[in-house]
Amino acid sequence: MNKNIKKFVFAALVGSVAFTSCNKYLDVNENPNNPEKVEPNLLLPTVEASLSQIVGNQLQVYGGLWAQYWTQAPSSSQYQTIDQYNLKNTATDRIWSTIYRSALNNAEIIINSERGANNYTIGMAYLLKAYTLQVATDAFGDIPLDEALQGATNLSPKYQTQKEVYNSIFESIDKGVELLKGNLGTTPGEQDMLFGGDKTSWIAFANTLKLKAYLRISNVDAATAQAGIKALYATNPTFLNEDVSITFTTTGGNQNPFYTEMVGLKYVQNVVASGTAVKAFAANKDKRSFALYNRLLKADNVTLQDTVAYLEQGDFRGQNTKLVSAPSPVTGANAKNTASAIAPVKLFSIAESKFLQAEAALKGWGTGSVATLYNEGVTASFNYLGAEGLTEYLAAAGKFPTDASKQLEAIITQKYYAMNGFQNFEAWTEYRRTGYPTFLIQSKASILANGEMPQRLLYPNTELTTNLNYPGTKAITVPVWWDVK
Repeated sequence: MNKNIKKFVFAALVGSVAFTSCNKYLDVNENPNNPEKVEPNLLLPTVEASLSQIVGNQLQVYGGLWAQYWTQAPSSSQYQTIDQYNLKNTATDRIWSTIYRSALNNAEIIINSERGANNYTIGMAYLLKAYTLQVATDAFGDIPLDEALQGATNLSPKYQTQKEVYNSIFESIDKGVELLKGNLGTTPGEQDMLFGGDKTSWIAFANTLKLKAYLRISNVDAATAQAGIKALYATNPTFLNEDVSITFTTTGGNQNPFYTEMVGLKYVQNVVASGTAVKAFAANKDKRSFALYNRLLKADNVTLQDTVAYLEQGDFRGQNTKLVSAPSPVTGANAKNTASAIAPVKLFSIAESKFLQAEAALKGWGTGSVATLYNEGVTASFNYLGAEGLTEYLAAAGKFPTDASKQLEAIITQKYYAMNGFQNFEAWTEYRRTGYPTFLIQSKASILANGEMPQRLLYPNTELTTNLNYPGTKAITVPVWWDVK
């Protein structure tokens, strides 16, 4: 498949996922033409692109509002129910469908394909499966696993516990690495949209994913997390030192998925700057905010001095005349600026990799200098945004604390800043795991009891109405397994 054909397939793929709730284009398991014989290399980009839809669109919105980078724009209403924590089961049908019918099922077809020349692609599919499972279980809690990945014959797959899902994640990572380290297989080349088939990068991806997964369960099962991380470091692992992104073009159908969604909504700006994040940046004299949000303009188009205008989280009622900053197009979330079309969807960032390593070292389970890794994480964030003031920041508000009791908070809080606009779902997930940053507030539009915050997504209506093993709806205030804070 040459590059132009691949772009055409990807464009069709993105358009199909963005504008249909049941992704027939990608649903290979409903294709009667013997799907098991589909070339694995041709399916690999469908898995990667499906992940870009999940992470870069729907979960980007939930994470953006619940991590309080963004809030509902006062002049529109598209995401009011999310900002109100007032969800219905139908809200997550599309996310669930993309996870299972597109990403996981297509990954499973690759995994079950003939071994030999396909080994490297199968190894990559195992790692993409592990990544997708973690996203799914972190969002929903217990989920269908083994019975859900056996084709379309079982319409009522049993749900399995998050602990079982995490065990499957570690198992899939190990199987993927084993195949990638083997000497048998042909790389998929350009059909791999993440690394161009580079095995070394995929192994670094696997190591970083495993580290993240063990840290995610470290509060609920410290013994397993400690043993797993120490075993990982005993292999002298390489971790990601590059962003892992799906990139896009200005061509319709091959654009950033959140921007594509906004195009479909007639270019309405539905999210604006939240005071929670903006005030935290301002208190630290952190100039990254000017790269992440638009500065307001006077009538003569002269920028106001160092101004990002915001709404308090959920304070959208009666604010129709208030001027407020939209997210910068660098995040893909600015409906009025076509530069949003080319914003990447990040599955991992350099900053996240460094902060994960810093936390492992802080716990005594990994190696390296905690302060150095922390500084490298902050530096990676500033460098990516081209923000000014890094040296001053690291010497003042962003300086790594000498007080050991403050160090984990510093690592996670800086991770929060670095993920703004790019890894919103991960930032919200880390907040649930750690309780950091401490400055998040309950949305002013919340329908929940005082002080309550969202802890999970609701299971989709499609499961409620069709799966005989549906475990019952859990309120969004019910923590997932690993969330014991």
